[in-house]
Amino acid sequence: MIQVSESAAKKIASLKVEDGATSEAFLRVFVKRGGCSGFSYKMDFDTVMKDGDKVFEMNGAKVVVDGASLLYLLGMTLDYEGGLNGKGFIFSNPNATKTCGCGSSFGV
Repeated sequence: MIQVSESAAKKIASLKVEDGATSEAFLRVFVKRGGCSGFSYKMDFDTVMKDGDKVFEMNGAKVVVDGASLLYLLGMTLDYEGGLNGKGFIFSNPNATKTCGCGSSFGV
């Protein structure tokens, strides 16, 4: 399961509006090789479901993860911290054995 905090769900909703995404759009979260720790988190709005996709809905946000990325993201919580010292989206991933200083890449 992927958890989405209330603050992350609110930010996802506001970004959908800012980006002009359709109401059918969902947030696709995936993992890509690269980054200073081996893997990078990626997010984008999408409207097309693919074979093997898993859907998680929480706090009004619909998050979709492909099957390969799910292996690295299972149990993760997506949060958002804003404000002057906020970091943006925060990936609390129990599968990560190391992370980089920026928090956008990890290793397993």
